[in-house]
Amino acid sequence: MTKGATIEPAKLGQLIRKCRQQRKLTLKELCDKAGMSVGYLSQVERGNATPSLGTLAQISHALDLGLDYFVARPKPGDAVSYAAKRPKFSISESGVTYEALSSEFPGHELSAYIMNCPPGFVSETFQHEGEEFIYILSGSIEKTLDGEAFTLREGDSLHYNGMTPHAWKTLGDSPARMMWTGTLVVLQGPAKNWLPGQDG
Repeated sequence: MTKGATIEPAKLGQLIRKCRQQRKLTLKELCDKAGMSVGYLSQVERGNATPSLGTLAQISHALDLGLDYFVARPKPGDAVSYAAKRPKFSISESGVTYEALSSEFPGHELSAYIMNCPPGFVSETFQHEGEEFIYILSGSIEKTLDGEAFTLREGDSLHYNGMTPHAWKTLGDSPARMMWTGTLVVLQGPAKNWLPGQDG
């Protein structure tokens, strides 16, 4: 990430508001966490006040974000995901592993991962705000939406509203590999929120 670009107060305020709303925090709740007045933060969100670096750091910490999220600007190369260098990780002991496809930059809407799912994996049923899109790269899964089951194989895809109760499981004796894309915040800075496969 490169620094040095001037941040317009209006855009900074919009970004802070967006991050606050994504975390379902009221203005007062964020102010209590950040240690500042509601009136001042309201001015910041409307672009009528420009926070100092120290104040922005307080807001960032209260949002569980690094300061760089607001002051850094991505380089063109940050948008590229090379297969050989792609970050890979797993969460808990579910056996599902992830390959990060998307990049992070202020205001981004999409998150994308390749999910590698072991035979026999069964998720919980869950619902949440945002959209989800999955594309099966190999193997087969059964996806349940609002109680209706769909068998998806290589080349099949599914696009649905996250508020629809959904769950899935791997079918057969082979692993399933799929691309998952969604509009909800998944991983951001030091905060690890919801990950596809943890709940469905």
